[in-house]
Amino acid sequence: MAVLNQKSVLDMIKEFRRNWHTLCNSERTTVCGADSMLLALQLSMAENNKQHSGEFTVSLSDVLLTWKYLLNEKLNLPAENMDVVDHYEEIRKTYDDFLKNSNMLDLIDVYQKCRVLTSNCENDKISPSQLRDFLSGRQCTVDDETDLCLPTSPMSEHHQDTEKMRTLAKKIIFSYLNLLVNSKNDLALAHILNIPDRGLGREAFTDLKHAAREKHMSIFLVATSFIRTIELGGKGYAPSPSDPLRTHAKGLSNFINFIDKLDEILGEISNPSIAGGRILSVIKMQLMKGQNSRDAFYKAVEEVAQDLELRIKNVINSQQGGVAVSTTDISPARPKSFAINHDTAYCGRDTVKTLLVLLDEEAASAPTKNKAELLYDDENTIHPNRISVLTLFRSPSQVSNSSLKPLRERVQKSMQEKNIKMKQSLIRSQFACTYKDDFLISKDKWNITSASKPLCVLNMENDLSGGVNSSVGRSTVGTSFESVHLDRRTSEKVSRKSSSQTRNKSSKRKQDDVDQQISDLPTWSVDSSQHTPEH
Repeated sequence: MAVLNQKSVLDMIKEFRRNWHTLCNSERTTVCGADSMLLALQLSMAENNKQHSGEFTVSLSDVLLTWKYLLNEKLNLPAENMDVVDHYEEIRKTYDDFLKNSNMLDLIDVYQKCRVLTSNCENDKISPSQLRDFLSGRQCTVDDETDLCLPTSPMSEHHQDTEKMRTLAKKIIFSYLNLLVNSKNDLALAHILNIPDRGLGREAFTDLKHAAREKHMSIFLVATSFIRTIELGGKGYAPSPSDPLRTHAKGLSNFINFIDKLDEILGEISNPSIAGGRILSVIKMQLMKGQNSRDAFYKAVEEVAQDLELRIKNVINSQQGGVAVSTTDISPARPKSFAINHDTAYCGRDTVKTLLVLLDEEAASAPTKNKAELLYDDENTIHPNRISVLTLFRSPSQVSNSSLKPLRERVQKSMQEKNIKMKQSLIRSQFACTYKDDFLISKDKWNITSASKPLCVLNMENDLSGGVNSSVGRSTVGTSFESVHLDRRTSEKVSRKSSSQTRNKSSKRKQDDVDQQISDLPTWSVDSSQHTPEH
């Protein structure tokens, strides 16, 4: 029964693709499968909790409870007796806005739009209750009840990690294809931004998310415009130093250039089979780069890429066969009014249609059984750069102490202070003659007043005022009857200390001249009535 419902869901999506011009605004609108719907609901609930409680988090029980209510409410099924969390209307609005901004439609929206086309038909291929059971995973549970009774063999447990690795590789490759077709898909970008490692972790994603909200743009478009501004804008359009995206410029440039490479293949190769194979080959080489050939992830990527390449060829063969049957004995029709690029050939359109078929088949696949692993598989051990979507969308915790600045700001501040000191010392060494000598001692430190000094000493100080005033050693002032003499050792200590502080040759030469003058001076005795030199 589950396989039948899955085929019915895929047929419903194909009907939507055939009439996309009347049901949506863009040919590149992607369909959100059951797992992506649950992830989008989880992010919407966490965002609502952040607005009301301040924490971007939500419990698994609340997500599953709201998930059941959402399915019944959107499909117009009875939901009166079902429990519902608080602020459901706000959660529903956030969920719808997220899908709209990401240019996505969930399976229920596709079902309702297709139902408008077949409103006159009484026999619907799938009923609302069947779609609800398919999205909730009830059909798969019923079909697998018999398998639960069988004991698991050691071989099956051994292959669990291999199966997880294959699922991860499949999700990553499909996310690259999804972003290539629909550049507004923020959920797909979150899966592949840092796989392989580009140095774009939670902080980089948070800065991109904040910039996207401020500019009302998708995350990929914000990253693209930032890199284009750096590469093509020139100095006049360079981002400001305070722009947080400057720190992630290298990783973002690597990511954008890789997507540009895929776009070039999409636009230059007209054959969808060759273009699809080349795109898968480039993605495979990017993911396998630096990996060991014996690694499980290496083998999983190679297997998934080969499987998808074979599926692309099958899709193209089925499309060509269908066109050949439908156009027998019929003249080619004129281009429709909604066709893309009337005047120029759009080489990548056929390849985009082929990739959309792969993405639609993935959206119609059965939901994951282990919801906890899907929603809260944080720090997955099978891949080092794998982070859960909830953790990635949650902003990193900031330090509450505002006095502790980030390390980058502290390092920049210390470097600026060192540069200022180096510039000052350089200017001082180049223009040392314009500064006063560092070894000069201020007159305020002397205890000898001009009234108690002899006249010849005052004359000597006036003569040396343009040179060295304080090079004369400390004088000891006693009573009026005690002698005042110069301490030669103190003078020599002051001379050595001052000469070590000043490194220019002119100041050393001055110091030597003053010391010679001091050594030739006579010793004076101070008397209360007169001053006479002693020989």
